Order: sequence, then structure tokens, then C-alpha cells
Amino acid sequence: MLKFEQDRSKFPEEKDGKLEIDLDSQKFIKIWQGPNHPGITGNMALELTVSGDEVVESKTHVGYLHRGFEKLMERRKFIQCFPICIRMCVPEPDINEYCLAASVEDLAGIEVPDMAKWLRTLVLEMARLVILLRGVPGQGGTMSLGMGVQWGVYVRDLMIDRFEELTGGRVYHMYIAPGGVRGLLPEGFKGRMEEVLKKIDEFVVDIDNLMFSNAVFKKRTKGIGVIKPEWIEQYSVVGPNARAAGINRDVRKDYPYLMYDKLDFESYVGKDSDIYTRSRVRWHDLQTSVDMIRQIMAKMPNKGDIRAKTPNVLHWKIPKGETYQRLESSRGEYGFYMVTDGSAYPRRINLRGPSYNSAVLLLEKMLVNANISDVSSMMVSLATCPPEIER
Repeated sequence: MLKFEQDRSKFPEEKDGKLEIDLDSQKFIKIWQGPNHPGITGNMALELTVSGDEVVESKTHVGYLHRGFEKLMERRKFIQCFPICIRMCVPEPDINEYCLAASVEDLAGIEVPDMAKWLRTLVLEMARLVILLRGVPGQGGTMSLGMGVQWGVYVRDLMIDRFEELTGGRVYHMYIAPGGVRGLLPEGFKGRMEEVLKKIDEFVVDIDNLMFSNAVFKKRTKGIGVIKPEWIEQYSVVGPNARAAGINRDVRKDYPYLMYDKLDFESYVGKDSDIYTRSRVRWHDLQTSVDMIRQIMAKMPNKGDIRAKTPNVLHWKIPKGETYQRLESSRGEYGFYMVTDGSAYPRRINLRGPSYNSAVLLLEKMLVNANISDVSSMMVSLATCPPEIER
């Protein structure tokens, strides 16, 4: 097999901590990837400086989305914040519903009924499946394994059908509200959900054969895009990206919320911290969520109170205070820091999501010296969500 050695003499030198790149020397060329969706994880862009087919420098550019939602919510009553916050991560909107509702409940001293907690746990795991059914095969899609992407779109749509049946919405649901949830499971829902879960079981096997047993996929992912151990703490790496590096970080286990302490599950932990391992961790996360949904449907009661008594939401003044409410999203720890001043409006809401660290700080480091053909797969393996950055 041919082996090419890097010629570092062609690369720029650092001066005062910055690379000296002379584009007029014709040793380097600047190209852009994005900000269109194809080839990029949403509306962001990578400004790449390359020498031949190697990346010399990478800069992440955001600002292509109509956001600013944190500031918009400061001018909305608490109940009016829900249609806004869900857009801070479109593929997994329910995590924002929960964080906002949990923040309001904590500051207002509201105890959510157990039945509502079971339903919230169910919805959050359904949301995790929806995003993973797109994300896991999407990793293969960066290497032209488009068949898996099509399989994922089909099975994901079946889960979206269950969301529509439960909440009335397919993308945005607004099912979780302060004090509880908006309704019980429809009649026959558990049976229809089990049919979808069986389809996902088949999908998991197919993806294993298509991707993880594929010699080309292994060659393109093993040892590529390694997150160095010292970067884990430096860049606050969480969720699957941390677990792929051998560090077991899962808010569901570390800081149990809702009904997760009543479920039997273990988070898969890898060790090689490369693209292959991160993909494998998320593949295992798919199976874990399927098993957890089955446990939830078996353990949850068929009826019960789904909403605590709350004041009129249009005139609800939350006591002065501050809180931080977190959960485990498909990308890792995700939380809302909320400050209230005793009025009917939040004083400040700040989102803590893993995407900024991954898409900007970490990705810019990882791409240096990478081959240009690996840029997409390295980026997708970090599972960033641009709206979460531009909130």
C-alpha cells in the first residue's frame, strides 16, 4: 500500500501564536464548506485553508440563522417562551420544553405528578430516537453510504407518526408544559409504539452490517478524528463524545431526573475516541433508548394526574430567584440557566449546550492536519446542532 509522508516544510510557521499564511505564495488555498445544509451539519460554514489535500487551518462561521431566542424570551411571558425555545434545537425540540418547564417549576415550587414524569421521560427518549435515527446513518452518508440514510428516514418517520398521535405535531410538539404534560397516551398507543420499536430493532442490525462491518467504513473512521484526552476537560466534552473517549458522562445517571432512576440501563463507553467509536456509541444509544421506552411503557400506570395546579399562565408571576435545570440530550449535557425577578417575564434565560464547544473550539483543533476528504465525517461525528449555537 502506498504511504505518503507529510512534508511539514510546506506548512506555515507560527508567529505570536498565529499561523502566518501567505495566500499569494500559492502554497495554500482557502475554500469554504457550507453554509448550505448538504455537506454541513446545518446552517454554518467552515473556512478551510488547505495545502494540497491537507487542512492547515479551520475556522467555524455561524450567524446564518434567524436566532437570538434567549433575548426574545426576556420579552415574553413564561408560557409564550415555549414556541420560541423549541427552535433552539429543531431536530430534538422536546429537550428545550423540559428544561424551560423544569426551570419554571423549580422557581415556582411546583411538584409534578408521577404520571406526568413518566410521560415526559417517554417523550424525551422518543426525541432521542428521532435524532439518532438520522444521525447514526448520517455518519455513513458522509462516505456515500446513502442507503442507510434512506432506511433511517423511513424508520424516523414512523416514530414521528407516534409523536403526531400523542401531541398533534410532527416536528414541534409543545407537549411538556409547566406543571406536567398535555395529555395521556391515546388508546392502543403502546401497541403501535411496539411495532415501531421492532422496526428499529431491524434497522439497528442493518446499520451494523452496512456500516460497522464495512471494511471501507472502518478504514475511513478508525484512528481518524481522535479527540485527545487533554481536550476532554479543556473543551468540556460531554455525552457520546466523552463516552467514546472512555469517560462515562451521562446526566441520566450522574444527576437523575424524572423517572430515570427507576429504569435499568447502562451507557455504552468506548476508548479509542475516534469517528468509529463515536458512531458506535450512538449506535448503542439507539438500542438503549429502545429498551428504555419498552421499560417505560411496562412500568408506567395507565392513568393518573398529568398536571399540577398552576395559576393563570397569562398572569403568572414567578418568584425572584435563579436555577439551572439539565438533562442528557443526544449530544450530552443540555441545560437552562434561568433568572427571575418576580415579574411575569423571565429576567434571563441562558442555554448551555455542547454544540458550541464541539463545532467551534473542538472542531477547529481537530481539523488541523486532517485530509480534506475526512472533514465531513469528522464534523458529523461530533453531532453539532447550529441553532443551539445561535440561540
